Amino acid sequence: MPELPEVEVTKRALIPHIEGHTIEKLEIRETRLRWPIRVDLLKKIENEIVISLSRRGKYIFINTAPGTAMIHLGMSGSISVLDQFVPPKKHDHFDIHLANKKIIRFNDPRRFGCFIWAGKQPEKHQLINHLGVEPLEKDFQGEYLYRLSRNRKTTIKAFIMNASVVVGVGNIYANESLFLSGIHPKRRANNIGKKRYQNLAQTIKSILTKSIEMGGTTLRNFSFTYGKEKIGYFKHNLFVYSRDGKGCEACGSLIKRIVLSGRGTFYCGKCQR
Repeated sequence: MPELPEVEVTKRALIPHIEGHTIEKLEIRETRLRWPIRVDLLKKIENEIVISLSRRGKYIFINTAPGTAMIHLGMSGSISVLDQFVPPKKHDHFDIHLANKKIIRFNDPRRFGCFIWAGKQPEKHQLINHLGVEPLEKDFQGEYLYRLSRNRKTTIKAFIMNASVVVGVGNIYANESLFLSGIHPKRRANNIGKKRYQNLAQTIKSILTKSIEMGGTTLRNFSFTYGKEKIGYFKHNLFVYSRDGKGCEACGSLIKRIVLSGRGTFYCGKCQR
C-alpha cells in the first residue's frame, strides 16, 4: 500500500506537470471506486487553472478556484504522466487532460482509491477532519506524543499508526522507526517516557524524510511512472521490515515477526526493549 512518502513523492513529481496549467477535460472510464465518482461535481475543475497541488495525510489535493478535488491511491493505485494519448489499459480508470497536452492517468486494480470533490474547504471534509498532525511539520514533537499517550494502553506500534494521532506512519515506517528508536513494538504507549518519545518523533521525521528523498519504497503495486522511469528506492534501506529470519544489522540476532492489530510486525528482540 502506498504510504505517506510515496504519496508525497507522487505529489512532488506531479507539480511541474500540472501546477499552473489548465485542466482541459476529465475522462472518467470507471466511476465505481471506493466511493462512486461524482462526475457532475468533479466537472467543476474542467477549464480551470490548477492553483496548487498539496497533500493532507495520504490525500493529494488539486486546488482550483471553484474548489478542491482529492485523489487517494488506495491499496494499489498509481499515477502516470503521459506526453501524448496512449490507449488505456485495464484498470486505467480516469484521465486528467491538461492544456499543455500532458495526461495524468490513474490506475487502480483493486479500486480502493478515490477521486472526490471536496469543495472550497477540503480540510473540513469528513475524510480529512479527524486526522492528526503531519509528521514532518513542527507540531509533531516528542512532547506531543508523550502527552497523548498517557491514557493509551494500546501498543506503541498501534499508537503511532493511529491517523488521529499522527498521519502517514504506516506499517513499514512504524516498524523501521521503532527499531531505530530501540522500542519493542508490543510495549504499551503509556509505559514509555518523554525522552524516548522525543527520540522516536525525531526518528519518524528522519525516516520519512529520507524515504521521500529516495522516492519511497515502491513495495508491491506502488509506483509513479513518467515514461519508463519509476521511482522508489528506499526498500533497499529497510532494517527490519519483511526481514524476518535474517540477521539484525546492529547485533546479528534474528529478526522476528509477529502480528499486531492484524499487521505483520518485525523487530529485533535484543535491540528493542
